[in-house]
Amino acid sequence: MKKVELLAPAGNIEKMEMAFHYGADAVFLGGKMFNLRAGSNNFSDEELTKTVEYAHSLGKKVYVTLNVIPHNEELNDLPEYVKFLESIHVDGVIVADLGVFQVVKENSNLRISVSTQASNTNWRSIKMWKDLGAKRVVLAREISLEDIKTIREKVPDIELEVFIHGAMCMSISGRCLLSNYMTGRDANRGDCAQSCRWRYSLMEEKRPGEYMPVFEDEHGTFIFSSKDLCTIKMIDQILDLGVDSLKIEGRMKGIYYVANSVKAYREAIDKYYEGNFEFEEKWLRELESTSHRLYTEGFYHGRPGAEAQNYNDRNSYSQTHQLVAKVIEKISDDEYILAIRNRVEAGEELEVVTPKYDPRKIVLPKMMLIGRNGHEEEVLAANPNSTVRVIIPGAKMEALDMIRKVKDENPGAEQK
Repeated sequence: MKKVELLAPAGNIEKMEMAFHYGADAVFLGGKMFNLRAGSNNFSDEELTKTVEYAHSLGKKVYVTLNVIPHNEELNDLPEYVKFLESIHVDGVIVADLGVFQVVKENSNLRISVSTQASNTNWRSIKMWKDLGAKRVVLAREISLEDIKTIREKVPDIELEVFIHGAMCMSISGRCLLSNYMTGRDANRGDCAQSCRWRYSLMEEKRPGEYMPVFEDEHGTFIFSSKDLCTIKMIDQILDLGVDSLKIEGRMKGIYYVANSVKAYREAIDKYYEGNFEFEEKWLRELESTSHRLYTEGFYHGRPGAEAQNYNDRNSYSQTHQLVAKVIEKISDDEYILAIRNRVEAGEELEVVTPKYDPRKIVLPKMMLIGRNGHEEEVLAANPNSTVRVIIPGAKMEALDMIRKVKDENPGAEQK
């Protein structure tokens, strides 16, 4: 039986490594040009080359986004860039624009996935892309389980990719007009200001200065802003439809989000293929441990109503845990080098998060702070961006494993 691909976001090399370590089969990422995440670090040509080599050494895949909606002057460099991507053996490119699609076809034999930006919601458009030579279509987020079933039946010989987790755009599959109009930052060219997540009021033209709510609760007035997509409870229903790839959104999210999201869905997918699938609450707990808005299952059960919108405070992100360290080297079974991400103190009760096991509790001992010159000093606390050596008997950690702690009640921005 061909198993579904778990596709994870990779905003930089570190996130790519974490995605593969925690169980992703493939990553999607952007180079320095032609992709829709201008705010992400993205990959230089040299980094792309090394990333593809690294992924292939693990038996994993790399897809490069060319999903910008380009203007005329941006097309000049595209043919050579496409040829470069083929020369380093990327596994495919993700394209939204017909002109870009044609350039890729004329200058390479690269596998083409049609981006969700192309807003494909019916089987006729999927068949059209297949007939043009696309190997995969990333279905629009505005699509139901019943829609996917029909598409699979009508067009069985093309790969289908669907979103299973992450932020939901309020425009049609991310084709946002608000950001460009309000800030001059073009969401369709990689520079979204997330205007749909701001706070708004309405003013009638004959009543200047009188601000009236569109929807109001005890927190104020909010429109547009969607909850985050989470399908962990229904992942078996999606898999039953025979889709080929499950996509986690979030190239601009931190390594803890990427790793833990991949870990949760990896476990659920593996459980599905073992047979007798049953949802396990621990998967949702892990997804709630990362920075997120309230969760919704989006359009999968039909058109969502007001319950799918986020009417809490515009900054209403929450997470139950905070990343404090990443293992960068295993010296022995009990001794490790850690990269500190958030302040941590000796004596704190922490949790080890690995790909293979459920989170395990440890108590952090005194640490040896490693200076730039290699000098070590015993410390009781370590701050972000420092490196320490620790001895933790029974921790059972490997390089790229994570250490976290329970977060304070106050919600805040995601920890990197």
